Amino acid sequence: MKYVVIDRGDHYSKRLVEKFHELAAAKGFERDDEEPEKVISIGGDGTLLQAFHMYVHKVDEISFVGVHTGHLGFYADWQGHELEELVEKMAEAEPRYVRYPLAEIELDTPLGAAHYMSLNEFTLKGVDGTLVAQININDELFEMFRGDGIVISTPSGSTAYNKSLGGAVIHPSISSLQLAEIASINNRVYRTLGSSVVLPQHHHCDIISRKDQRLLLTVDHINIQRNDIRSIRCNVSDKKVCFARYRPFPFWNRVREAFLDYDVK
Repeated sequence: MKYVVIDRGDHYSKRLVEKFHELAAAKGFERDDEEPEKVISIGGDGTLLQAFHMYVHKVDEISFVGVHTGHLGFYADWQGHELEELVEKMAEAEPRYVRYPLAEIELDTPLGAAHYMSLNEFTLKGVDGTLVAQININDELFEMFRGDGIVISTPSGSTAYNKSLGGAVIHPSISSLQLAEIASINNRVYRTLGSSVVLPQHHHCDIISRKDQRLLLTVDHINIQRNDIRSIRCNVSDKKVCFARYRPFPFWNRVREAFLDYDVK
C-alpha cells in the first residue's frame, strides 16, 4: 500500500508522523508523496482540509484517514495514542469506504472561467463593504441579497460555519448544498428568505454580482480576493471524497460527541 502523511506541524503531530513511518515500514507500506493510495492526516479537521486540497486533483483515486491530535474532529476516526492499532488494521483489515459529497463552483470572469471544489464550504464576502448580489436558483431569480456574505456548504461541512449561522445539520449521505446568509439586510429593494436553503444534487444556484466590488472568496481554508467576478455557479460535484473507515464511527455519533457531550452507557 502506498501512502502519504500530512501533519499539522506542531511538535506532537510531527512525533506521530515519525512513529507512523516506523510502524508502516514494518508492515511493508510504501511511502509515496506523488501517487499515494491513502492520505493520512495527523492534526485536526483543518489539517485534513489541507490534505484534501493538496490531493484534490486525485480525489477519484485516493482515500483519507484522519488522526486527531487535539479536540475530536469530524473527519478523524483515530486519536494519537491509537496509532499502532490503526496501522495494524490498515495492514490486516479491509476498510469500509465512505464517500461524501463535494461542492463545485465555477467563477465567471472577463479572464475566463475558474473552477474550485470544497469539502466543507465556500464563503463569499465583500472586501470594502456589504456584498450585493442576485441569487438565482435553476436560472430563475430567487432573491436580491445585501449583507455581510453567503455560505454554501456541503453536508459534511454543515456542522461548521453553516451551523453557526443557524443552518441545518445534513447527513453526508444526502447529496446536496446548503445556502446560508451572513447578516442580510432587508428593505424594499433587497429581500431575502432569512433562512438557509437546501438544494438537491440536480439543482444549481448562481450568485451574480450586482455592482463593481472586491470580493473575498474562501474555499474551505483558502482565501481568494478578486475584483472581476461577474457570477459564481454552485452545484453538487459529480466527484466525491472517500474516507477509509477501519472501525465504525457513525455521523450522528460525531455530532453528539462534538456538540452535546452525552455519555452513552
